[in-house]
Amino acid sequence: MSTSPSPDPSGPGRPDESAAPPEARPLVEALPGTARHHGKTVVIKLGGNAMVDDDLKAAFAMDILHLRHAGLNPVVVHGGGPQISAQLERLGMESRFESGLRVTTDETMDVVRMVLAGKVQRELVGLLNAHGPHAVGLTGEDARLMTAVKRYAQKDGKSVDIGRVGEVARIDAGIVQDLIDNGRIPVISSIARPEDEKDAAEGGVFNVNADTAAAALAAALGAEMLLILTDVGGLYRNWPHSDEVISRLTAGELAELLPELASGMIPKMEGCLHAVNNGVRSARVVDGRVKHSILLQILTDKGVGTVVVPDDDVNSEGATA
Repeated sequence: MSTSPSPDPSGPGRPDESAAPPEARPLVEALPGTARHHGKTVVIKLGGNAMVDDDLKAAFAMDILHLRHAGLNPVVVHGGGPQISAQLERLGMESRFESGLRVTTDETMDVVRMVLAGKVQRELVGLLNAHGPHAVGLTGEDARLMTAVKRYAQKDGKSVDIGRVGEVARIDAGIVQDLIDNGRIPVISSIARPEDEKDAAEGGVFNVNADTAAAALAAALGAEMLLILTDVGGLYRNWPHSDEVISRLTAGELAELLPELASGMIPKMEGCLHAVNNGVRSARVVDGRVKHSILLQILTDKGVGTVVVPDDDVNSEGATA
């Protein structure tokens, strides 16, 4: 009676144990980032196309939930410029800007408040809570989370009154930390209570740039990282003459570049500078037009964009502007 030979354990039919299947590769690559940031707070400012494109919004929500389930503590801060402009147009009201800041009259502020807290925030919270009781919406008014003083635009060396636009004066992040400690995902609209009690008593609130608000909150929370999503690839080295992105630079290098930047990038890069100068380990400008760019930036070494680090960061050698 003949028998078939036993298969050679080293023969061609045996899988190569050293080669992971393609499906497993992203999981393996994400492990170091997951371990490195486990238990850390990450503040993410949502803006640009990621706020108005339904597919990008859905991908953003899944990224935030993935971070939460991976053991990180994501905090979302959002603006709503396109939605505010659209609502003002529907109401027959003008959108005006000075030095990149929206001129915000009392009437405009009513629309800003309604759109940010009543529409944009509710959509984000709804997307996150479709997968469980995770997200809680707040504005800077809640529990006096954020107070602000009046901000003026600068034009031709002069201060220009732009209405109810505020500069962050103080952050009391206790309510946000309480939510984090209870496993929730805070989603925060960048509206602030006036620092002046008389103004607050009269019901006035301020419209605060969301980049600025996110940076101030990241510093107050002692966050590991600030991410600012936008519609560009990062900070360009020589815009508009080149689209080469500066991948990494120190706070000092960024401070030298600030006066030369285009107006749209100034609040983002000022926010990054404030964050890393006040205890946040890194701040990053990330292209929000790329699906899952948040996961790539945080959990792998394949993220694209611009990373800003403190001057004393031991890994910053070779960073150039």
